[in-house]
Amino acid sequence: MELKLIGKINNKHSFEIKIDETYKEALTGINGFSHLLVLWWADQVDNLECRKITTVEKPYKKGPDNIGIFATRSPLRPNPICMSIIDVKGIDYDQGIIYTSYIDAEDGTPILDIKPYYPCSDVVREAALPEWCEGLPSCIEDSADFDWSNYFNF
Repeated sequence: MELKLIGKINNKHSFEIKIDETYKEALTGINGFSHLLVLWWADQVDNLECRKITTVEKPYKKGPDNIGIFATRSPLRPNPICMSIIDVKGIDYDQGIIYTSYIDAEDGTPILDIKPYYPCSDVVREAALPEWCEGLPSCIEDSADFDWSNYFNF
């Protein structure tokens, strides 16, 4: 299996996704989408030790004492593929830059793929969560003001 990196995250002064020259043309038609799904590689934890982690000790204050890595959004996983939903603040097609208000990845993080956010396939009207997730924000817009320190143990 071979993955091709299509760009990198730039968040030194603002939050941007810089698409490599080879893939700038792939941005054609993306205008008009208010949100995008961004798949990225958590390269800063891409090592054999982190890839062997299958459970973690109580990352959530209300959660179980041990939890499987597939029940978390942690980048520590067998394949450190992460996903973020971003809002699109603007697109510079000539430079291959997507501007956003925030993405939860480090500066220089490799981008694997970008997909448009479609409510018809990306929204679940009646999603259920475990009891220990009670009280989480119901949407990404409310997450910015949420006190995450009351939820996580780190």
